[in-house]
Amino acid sequence: MQLNLDLPDDVLEGLEAKWKDLSRGILESVALEGYRSGTLSQEQLRRMLGYGTRVEVDGFLKEHCVFDYTVEDLERDREALRELADR
Repeated sequence: MQLNLDLPDDVLEGLEAKWKDLSRGILESVALEGYRSGTLSQEQLRRMLGYGTRVEVDGFLKEHCVFDYTVEDLERDREALRELADR
């Protein structure tokens, strides 16, 4: 599917100054918001951005400070470290 956007000239200029490839910048922004909101899965994100592997998706998310690390994950990791320290 192809989308067309009508943007005010000053908005367009600001975005073009931020992103060398405006279309890619918009695509990545939509993908990030979709993932952050839970609308898109990692697999959908991978396909949307044209990545071949999940590792590439993980790198993209890390680059944009999006981490799937919950408090529960932290507690499990802390418990595992305690167990290792007791050995």
